[in-house]
Amino acid sequence: MQMLWLAFDNFAGKGIGVVIILKFLWYSALMATPQALPIGVLLSSIMTLGSLSEKYEFAAAKSAGVSLPRLMRSTVVLVCMLSILSFFFYDHVYPYAVLKQLNLKHNIKKKQPALALVPGSFNTEIPNYQIKFDEKYGEEQNLLKKVLIYDLSSRRGNNKIITAERGKILSEEGSRYMTLELYDGYYFEHHKKNGASYSERLRMPASHADFKEYTINIDMSSFDTDVERLQYTKNFNMLSLKQLSDTIPTLKKTYDEYIVSRAKNLFLVLDIEDLHQYPDSLVNKELSTDILTNFELKEQNEIMSTAVSKIERTLNNNKSYKDNLKNRRKWLNLHDIEYYNRIAFSMSCLLLFFIGAPLGSIIRTGGMGLPMILAIAIYVLYFFSNTFGKNMAEESSVTALLGSWIAVMLMLPLAITLTWRATRDKGLFDIKTFFSPLVQLIKTLFSKNRENT
Repeated sequence: MQMLWLAFDNFAGKGIGVVIILKFLWYSALMATPQALPIGVLLSSIMTLGSLSEKYEFAAAKSAGVSLPRLMRSTVVLVCMLSILSFFFYDHVYPYAVLKQLNLKHNIKKKQPALALVPGSFNTEIPNYQIKFDEKYGEEQNLLKKVLIYDLSSRRGNNKIITAERGKILSEEGSRYMTLELYDGYYFEHHKKNGASYSERLRMPASHADFKEYTINIDMSSFDTDVERLQYTKNFNMLSLKQLSDTIPTLKKTYDEYIVSRAKNLFLVLDIEDLHQYPDSLVNKELSTDILTNFELKEQNEIMSTAVSKIERTLNNNKSYKDNLKNRRKWLNLHDIEYYNRIAFSMSCLLLFFIGAPLGSIIRTGGMGLPMILAIAIYVLYFFSNTFGKNMAEESSVTALLGSWIAVMLMLPLAITLTWRATRDKGLFDIKTFFSPLVQLIKTLFSKNRENT
């Protein structure tokens, strides 16, 4: 619900039609369903079985010879069906919802550019302008603080710079212009002619002035687009499992080819192909094994200078390609993670049921009090462990398979333990049972000491 309210708050009162807002909320709700279903199963299982245990319904069933596993057999079948339904929902409906929601959000921002402006960085979405500001505030989020604008409309670079302490965005529905009012600022423009030399550009005049109020009218006709237009269709979370299985091999092949090409370039830059291993019969035994000592001092300096320059050039090239390689690897990891996580997260309904059902029968408390607290705590543990695993896999710290299944691996022992204790009518944590092996060991040691004395 919080996600839906935040989405509604971003678009409500910003000149966006009600139908478009409802569509956006509908797609957002579909995206949240795979995360909401597991916690719903967990909470309902704790509340239901806790209420039955609290009213001694399980005790009556056991006295009639019906065991807990037999009593829960039909519920287990239902949860298995929910897990299968969750898998198909996550594989077909979720990618469709992400596709429609992301493109709808992008198109809304194109129709309402004020929504696309983000504080703290240069915004390049508006044609012919680069706008940066520190803060966006106000009821309509149209007031700006500490504004910096590069006017590129002259197509001659950032020769026109405008700064202002405050700004205000004004746009009317149906108008092709967006008005930007600036207050208490400074204006600078460097006048340049096409084809002028560097020395001539240095002597060209510039104009500058302080202003109390300055108005810019920006033509936004290029932003007039259909809100249903699909521009982004290849994101990893927009693809089904079959599409991911077809895309991942292509990405891996492209990534491997990129690494091979970089290795070949490094090989050529270092002139490794010129190094050969000569037979013993061709070795000049008068030459020293210390290669540099076979040359004069001047030649040694030239050799060292050439080697150092090649190494520095190679290191600089590797640094420049490092971010590109990292981004390629991360993009490939995101596809791998999404592929394995679709299957792993679909198992969460079944896994959390086998945690919530025995836990409810053990605590023997129904209602919305303790069961709600336990459900939230368990789901937060599961969700954060799943997020932690995916983040590690994204950075290649672990494999995508391990990162996607790490939450299941951590929670599965808890589910097995709780189910085992519930079927044997044991408490959640029996201190006597925990310490009894240790006490028995101490008694055995003392009895042996007494026999020896």
